[in-house]
Amino acid sequence: MANLAYLQLTRECNQDCLFCSNPKSGQATTLEECLSQARLFQAQGYDGVILTGGEPTLVEWLPQLMQALGALELAFRLITNGQRCADRAFLEGLKAAGLGHLHVSLYSARPEVQGRLTGNPDSLAAVDACLGNCADLHLHADVNITIQAWNQDHLDEVAAFVVQRHPAVRHVVFNFLDPSGPKAAARPDCLPTLPDTELSLHRALTLLASRGLSFRVERVPLCYLGEFAYASTETRKIVKGEERSIAFLDQKGLVRQRNFFHGKAQACEVCTLSPICAGLFELDKAYSSRWLYPMFLPLEPIVRAIRDGERS
Repeated sequence: MANLAYLQLTRECNQDCLFCSNPKSGQATTLEECLSQARLFQAQGYDGVILTGGEPTLVEWLPQLMQALGALELAFRLITNGQRCADRAFLEGLKAAGLGHLHVSLYSARPEVQGRLTGNPDSLAAVDACLGNCADLHLHADVNITIQAWNQDHLDEVAAFVVQRHPAVRHVVFNFLDPSGPKAAARPDCLPTLPDTELSLHRALTLLASRGLSFRVERVPLCYLGEFAYASTETRKIVKGEERSIAFLDQKGLVRQRNFFHGKAQACEVCTLSPICAGLFELDKAYSSRWLYPMFLPLEPIVRAIRDGERS
């Protein structure tokens, strides 16, 4: 079991992603406040914290926070857009402070699409350099891919970019766009659909599996994952009884999530996988219940694979 907490360090960012769920707000915290929250997570039995934002590499005291977390013997990871970590010297400094594991955000292997989505025409080149630096410095780097309308048809290209250019990457996370944030709500053209995502996602997961990479998929119901159902983030947490907490820097404050079920459609009533499937996030608000259909597969092999660690 791995209960990980998320610690938001800032809401500032050096990119301007069209669909950002935590956009710039001027809100920030302090080193002391972060350490206090980290100690609380540790006391609650969390296995580690994920440092996020905004863009956490913009925080001047990030190295000191990493050193302090190391002194607490609390494992930590960093979610980053990779722009500052394209500077090898900067990344070397974070490694010296104790960083060993990064999650690097990447949306498209097409420079013009990555540039449009992030508001930064040089974004893909910097991510490419960041991942190269991670390999050179022997840092564990995962890749996070947000699924939205502008990349839903070529997720397999993104996966190919990762395995071909950055073979040191061993884990990839796909997140179906959270439509509840203010920027996504104002840009309905960014919202993906499950039918238009299904083929390229399946191709991407098939490629990653063939190369021995592990992967997770969040906010995608099991009827769109098929043989990769074991990779659903929500399903794994439901089966393993995990939780997560997120310390936001806005009015949401500290959110402790123990329930990973979303909305269910009428079709889900006869689906054999429904007890371990989260359903569809923002059902019939941003995303349509008409996309869902029942599966008639045994759920025991999926549960067994997750519990036995056959699919890490």
